[in-house]
Amino acid sequence: MSGHRPFRELTKTFSPERRARVAKRVAELKTEMALHELRQARERSQEELARALKVNQPAVAKLEKRADMYVSNLRRYIEALGGRLEITARFPDGSVTITNFGDLASDKPDTAGPR
Repeated sequence: MSGHRPFRELTKTFSPERRARVAKRVAELKTEMALHELRQARERSQEELARALKVNQPAVAKLEKRADMYVSNLRRYIEALGGRLEITARFPDGSVTITNFGDLASDKPDTAGPR
């Protein structure tokens, strides 16, 4: 395709300061992602995730579009990507990690599938 170049090639001529700004912005963007973006960043397909979750691919697509879901389903999704879910409450005077959701790991899997 004409006019398309890899990002690496485009940034070759950037000054060190500009490269630092770009790297900082990339790091910021990586801290906030929708579930489908996280899955893509981890280079996993919906089909692969569906197999790991023991659901069908449309269930993964539906889960990724939900604005509200069970913590247990979110935990299973994150674990299927190789991560660990942590819930943190942020207040003006500090943050607190909520620990009782860790108990979900020992519970039986949600048989209803993703919501």
